[in-house]
Amino acid sequence: MRHYKAVVFDLDGTLLDTLEDLTDSVNAALLAFGGSPKSIEQIRTYVGNGIRNLMIRCVEGGEDHPEFEQIFQAFREHYKHNSRNKTKPYDGVIALLRTLKNDGYLLAIVSNKADFAVKDLNAYYFKEFGMAAVGEREGVARKPAPDAVWSALKELGVSPEQAVYVGDSEVDVKTAEHANLPCISVLWGFREKQFLKEHGAVCFAETAGDIPALLEKI
Repeated sequence: MRHYKAVVFDLDGTLLDTLEDLTDSVNAALLAFGGSPKSIEQIRTYVGNGIRNLMIRCVEGGEDHPEFEQIFQAFREHYKHNSRNKTKPYDGVIALLRTLKNDGYLLAIVSNKADFAVKDLNAYYFKEFGMAAVGEREGVARKPAPDAVWSALKELGVSPEQAVYVGDSEVDVKTAEHANLPCISVLWGFREKQFLKEHGAVCFAETAGDIPALLEKI
């Protein structure tokens, strides 16, 4: 049995249901520049590769749109002030984190969301757990590159051999692979099980309560 010391979590779709607030901020930016709003289901399929890529997918013409940078900044500004309106932890997440902390695990968040938002959401929802939190920032390659994971593990003082990664998307599966961490894929987030299987996922959590037992098995 391998003994792990740390659990690294993705944020959106794993710990927090952020979809409604992301959709609202995307649409506020699009509508301000005469664009067409996106549905929450469209946004669900677009998230996972950082907010710039999210907006590239949402803006007609992507980065070739003459006002793309202004639309992107409008999204950032709106989301900065509206990231906690409807966002909430998924069922069982707070209880899970308490269990893991009580069991002696060190905890971290690694996300492709902007670093300012990751740190704000971590401080607001998860302050009691003392989690390291690393978001997208200049100088650190975003997931699926392993850099942000390694940065979080360095902050926790543990090696990759002592950690497990938990996420909801194909990006998370690849991130864990590149960081040389085993991966638990959750099924309450933004991707379906079959899709995750097709992208290499092999270990699944149906509920947050499944994770402690899975940590003893992988």
